Amino acid sequence: MKNIIVITGGSKGIGKALAKKYADNDYLVFSIARNTCPINDVHSIQGDLSNPENIEAYFTSILQIVNLKKVSSFTLILNAGSLGTIGNIEKNPLNSIQKTVQLNLTGPLLFSSIFIEKLKEATFEKKIISISSGAAIKPYAGWSVYCSTKAGVDMMTRTIAEEQKTLVNGVKVNAIYPGVVETNMQETIRNSPEKDFKNVQRFIDLKEKEELYTPDFVADKIYNLDCENVLETGAIVDLRNL
Repeated sequence: MKNIIVITGGSKGIGKALAKKYADNDYLVFSIARNTCPINDVHSIQGDLSNPENIEAYFTSILQIVNLKKVSSFTLILNAGSLGTIGNIEKNPLNSIQKTVQLNLTGPLLFSSIFIEKLKEATFEKKIISISSGAAIKPYAGWSVYCSTKAGVDMMTRTIAEEQKTLVNGVKVNAIYPGVVETNMQETIRNSPEKDFKNVQRFIDLKEKEELYTPDFVADKIYNLDCENVLETGAIVDLRNL
């Protein structure tokens, strides 16, 4: 029997670290991202997750490879995301708002729907883990779209958990705040002009004080939470509080 995991945005940052962690522990790992995941033994599907019309085709292609009769667990990690344009909402171009919402929120909603529907008859363990952010509950001037979409992911998590928890073959659903992690996103934040992001100095200071988590550290924490099965469905966990 095999443990299956699908990771969106698995080619870099937290997604890449998660792909390596699960692959090293004998999971069959699929990454869906614009770029190929460089980790050995990870199956890469290249695609743009900001285009929701492609999501069902990506997941269907995975199901064509996997023998569901030999699966013991199937996990979906919704990791792909973007800050979008940094700056007050009126400075965000319409196409940037639309693309960021599609990637950060519409995509996870659709992927969750497809995952649940296509595996509804399966009796093995099924889980959806979303990588959310403390920005879901703390507003940052200049991140209106990012904060809003992450808040949406949190409510998606709670609502799907309510829908699924009474079902015989229901899906367990959680979201995780990884903390401030040294990724390309953090580099983008630190390079933002203060006129667009007034909190930029806070993130520069975190870097200079070496207070950022590494993607590997975050991946280890998420893997342990997942495998130890300590979270109730619907729970949203901040790794900084563990």
